[in-house]
Amino acid sequence: MLTKRIIPCLDIKEGRVVKGIKFVNLIDAGDPIELASFYEKEEADELVFLDITASWEKRNIIIELAGKTAEKVFIPFTIGGGIRNLEDIYYLLRVGADKVSINTAAVLNPFLIQEASLKFGSSTIVVAIDAVKIDFDWEVVINGGRTRTGLRILDWAKRVERLGAGEILLTSMDKDGTKEGYDIKLTKIVSENVNIPIIASGGAGKPEHLYEVLVEGKADAALAASIFHKKEYSIPKVKEFLGKRGVEIRLAKEKVKDEKNNG
Repeated sequence: MLTKRIIPCLDIKEGRVVKGIKFVNLIDAGDPIELASFYEKEEADELVFLDITASWEKRNIIIELAGKTAEKVFIPFTIGGGIRNLEDIYYLLRVGADKVSINTAAVLNPFLIQEASLKFGSSTIVVAIDAVKIDFDWEVVINGGRTRTGLRILDWAKRVERLGAGEILLTSMDKDGTKEGYDIKLTKIVSENVNIPIIASGGAGKPEHLYEVLVEGKADAALAASIFHKKEYSIPKVKEFLGKRGVEIRLAKEKVKDEKNNG
């Protein structure tokens, strides 16, 4: 069984970490490099940076962020937001990002997924899918949730996989920032119908929610922001909670050391 991952998400606006509810009402949450360094010490498995305003005309900000992060943080990190073409992907990977996340550009030009995975390797390409509940199904939305696409979630997820994406970052916009728990049904239906890893996003409010989405939702990783940024829960405590309930998780080093000494 593959180890499940815990991934803090740092939403970026004009070089600062922000957090909102359903992508709006954003408030400042700190300096991205400081937070990234903190989460590395907390033994997060990975990090995700998302330029949620897609302000790619200010591309130097996000490229500079990728470079500074690579210099100071040594756990894998993904950067996304406003990526439009292979050149954008190249620059971010060149300065040190381990993966890039594409969303709107992938919907507008699906073959960008294929071209990018062939050129840079599928393991570096994450396709972010933002979904909203429509009647009894989910629809893919783009442009920070402002534009409906008419795409059914499963149709798009399966196509993304066929085109060579290495992972899917799946966000329930209905749940984002609510701290009411992930959309388990959405996550489960996508997880059961594709063979690439699913990172669940949107709604984490307590450790039980991460357990539910990793076990019931069958996600490979759980993304969270507010509960970590506000220090409501530490990553080691969340991992300890999950480990005690049988979730295969990479435990914090101190915990592993204690277990060896007590064994």
